[in-house]
Amino acid sequence: MKTALGHLGYCTNIHTGETWTDHFTALQQAIPALKQRLSPEAPLGIGLRLSDIASEELEQPENLVAFQHWLTQNDCYVFTMNGFPFGGFHNTVVKDQVHTPDWTTEARVEYTKRLFRILSVLLPVDELGNAIQGGVSTSPLSYRHWFEWEQPAARDYIFSLTTQNVLEVVAELIHLRKQTDRLMHLDLEPEPDGVIETADEFIAWFTDYLLPMGIEQLTAQFGLTDEEAEARICEHVRLCYDVCHFAVGYERPAEVLDKLKKYGLRVGKIQVSAALKAEFPNDQAGKEQVRKAFEQFNESTYLHQVVARTQAGDLLRFPDLPEALAGFTDAQAEWRAHFHVPLFVADYGLLKSTQDDIREVLQLQAERHFTNQLEVETYTWGVLPDELKLNLVDSIEREMKWVIDQLD
Repeated sequence: MKTALGHLGYCTNIHTGETWTDHFTALQQAIPALKQRLSPEAPLGIGLRLSDIASEELEQPENLVAFQHWLTQNDCYVFTMNGFPFGGFHNTVVKDQVHTPDWTTEARVEYTKRLFRILSVLLPVDELGNAIQGGVSTSPLSYRHWFEWEQPAARDYIFSLTTQNVLEVVAELIHLRKQTDRLMHLDLEPEPDGVIETADEFIAWFTDYLLPMGIEQLTAQFGLTDEEAEARICEHVRLCYDVCHFAVGYERPAEVLDKLKKYGLRVGKIQVSAALKAEFPNDQAGKEQVRKAFEQFNESTYLHQVVARTQAGDLLRFPDLPEALAGFTDAQAEWRAHFHVPLFVADYGLLKSTQDDIREVLQLQAERHFTNQLEVETYTWGVLPDELKLNLVDSIEREMKWVIDQLD
């Protein structure tokens, strides 16, 4: 839906179904009710998630036309897509395989280009007849624990290879804009233990690899000047600000935005999401109680990276919750865990959510309007502790209404 702060929707990765038929069935069951509850008088925005299989099926003309017709009938529109999870995302062990295939592969390139072709068809026009911008969020290139990351040569090889593949998508976006007049951007999503994990790492990759490689390639391929090539790259490659991920890394929103602005880089969309956090008390019994409170969120489907802040202010990174639980020491003062918990719940007993980070990001969006896309991304309903599980449609409604209240 269109709000004063940009287009707002929810990411459909909350729904199960990896084929287009199954995923479309889930949308048909949930969206009409959500439309009536959330936006009865105005179009409802959707952040569409498609697996590789579903994207191949939806690109078939008969399926794409049928989906367009259904969107029109139900007064809904797609303005962003989630292209991070390539394969199965529910009812299977995902963990680090959420990055598979990564940006070292042609399969990731072809999947992402397919999503953009679909999005170029689905993007609506605004009340003035202009096509709205659209974005596809994607992985932070790869998962760093798959490589000898401490070796400079290994890092350089991975960055060079993945950047070349990203530039293949940039070239596709330039072609699509000429053909369709749709401006679309690829939004890289930094995540704990990703090849790109922080705002600083995104900026370093962009300036050290993407720009120099891209300027050389695009000037030759499209006859652009260096300045024009740089402008195209900054236009078509942006950062996906996942609030949960940046909160887990203790990165302050205003500082992130200031750094991006300094280098002329943009945010493609905000993924509105919340993580878990807790400070450890001084007494031993209290520390163990907090540790056990985190333990109830230790499930086997998704990665739940933990970043611990020590008493001295250093950050310790654990690849998943079991390693953090086993590696806890008295020197650790606070934990933040990558677990996309419901937005509307601030308090989980001894644990808290990073809800305040969401409020801060939305306040900055109100002041700076640094993007026009906001997507609620809570996908862990199926693996939450039983007492937190609610009816899915009711839960999505509460998530969206909580965000709308913050916008108001």
